[in-house]
Amino acid sequence: MSHCTATTLIDDARTRVTRFDFEPGQNTGWHRHEMDYVITAITDCHMRLVHPDDSVTEVTVPAGTAYARDAGVEHDVINAGDTAMSFVELELKPRAD
Repeated sequence: MSHCTATTLIDDARTRVTRFDFEPGQNTGWHRHEMDYVITAITDCHMRLVHPDDSVTEVTVPAGTAYARDAGVEHDVINAGDTAMSFVELELKPRAD
């Protein structure tokens, strides 16, 4: 399985913004989110999520919608659709007070 393309758009003191582009069947590779994050779908995203216990969840995130998750999520994200999919991930860095 080949990996998707990850393009860093912003990486500053407060946020990291990355665009992910997947062809059908491409994946992110196994990863753990170290920061809280928000995903905004650019296209309809038909995702297959593989979890640490090897269970699989399939979800569709419609284009133009968003969801938020807390740090600590572990998974591999796979494009389970028949067309390319893209989303933008916004990671929230801890504040240095």
